[in-house]
Amino acid sequence: MEYIFSDKVQTLKPSAIREIFKYAADPTVVSLSAGNPAPEAFPAKEIADISDKILREEPIAALQYSVTEGYPPLRSAVWDYMRKKYDVGTDADDILITSGAQQIMELFTKSVCNEGDVVICEAPSFIGSLNSFRSFNCRLCGIPMESDGMNLELLEKALKTEKNIRFIYIIANFQNPSGITTSFEKRKAIYELAGKYNVMILEDNPYGELRISGEDVPCIKSLDKDGRVVYAGSFSKVLSPGMRIGFAIAPKPVLQKMIVCKQGEDVHTNSWAQMVAYRFLTEYDFEAHLKKLREIYRKKANFCMELLDKYLVPTGITYEKIQGGLFIWCKLPENAKISMSEFCTKAVQNKVCVVPGNAFLTDESEQSSSFRINFSTPTDEQLEKGIKILGKLAGEVL
Repeated sequence: MEYIFSDKVQTLKPSAIREIFKYAADPTVVSLSAGNPAPEAFPAKEIADISDKILREEPIAALQYSVTEGYPPLRSAVWDYMRKKYDVGTDADDILITSGAQQIMELFTKSVCNEGDVVICEAPSFIGSLNSFRSFNCRLCGIPMESDGMNLELLEKALKTEKNIRFIYIIANFQNPSGITTSFEKRKAIYELAGKYNVMILEDNPYGELRISGEDVPCIKSLDKDGRVVYAGSFSKVLSPGMRIGFAIAPKPVLQKMIVCKQGEDVHTNSWAQMVAYRFLTEYDFEAHLKKLREIYRKKANFCMELLDKYLVPTGITYEKIQGGLFIWCKLPENAKISMSEFCTKAVQNKVCVVPGNAFLTDESEQSSSFRINFSTPTDEQLEKGIKILGKLAGEVL
């Protein structure tokens, strides 16, 4: 039989990261390509204890259908947490619990975009979000990144010249894949430009709690006085990605449309997982847990950067120091005699996986000289082995 696919998915390509996972499944390959939290970061015992209590005390609530908006106690607890800690959320906003932050990209895009509408993104940006936008036949407009965030001159040029722009997508903290943190000055400027040209902002903040150095920078959503910003938060990197708990804080009219869309997607987010997240947030010392995570990632990130300085920098490969998150963005020298894609292919052949930079571009056919390293998932031994292999390879081919 000949299969005919919809226009919306016909041009979609498999995630480069997911494809690389096929190689990473080989136990002899060192994977520096994943984006998973460190295994030692999971509060497995606490989650087991909470689950036991829930299934003894509230089994029906955990196993029955629930409301689309989310488990009410969790919605209330997250709302209070975000208001007190980050000044996020106003009387004009509401909160929706989602199946991971990835679902927010789908629900929001479905709610506000028609085919052919433009989404402005950082370049590079998170491949999962880019593919969500592509799945609705949105046109992606990438704005090059500087060391402190998007190039504002090029952003305004795009806002002036592009037609039917629906929103700006930004990962302001420890951006995936570049690791860049957008400065407060640029956050204010981006918000002002969005107001000037009457577009919305989708602020994705999955890594914000994982700061390892420097001071917290206020969220763009905390500046939102005219209902222009949708904030996407997640428990995936601080509790468990397998539980699939995200949350959107957004203007009430926008959130209502997202709720209707969610009813058609999955009815509601996993009830048990929401109840676990609520009890962990309210019955345990959440700040102490976050402090423990930051120590884990501070140690791993600093070790990774020491290895890069030792094995890669002498070959001409450069990288930006990071203040948090899970990723480091590496760049081949300008005079490299090999392309980034060839370098990544040879790396796989030498039993180490990294993610090629073009996977994160709005146009994947564009050339890139960069690749992404993840330091959170591998052990210290694996990290040193993998980066040492990359350094040896770089010395041979560059």
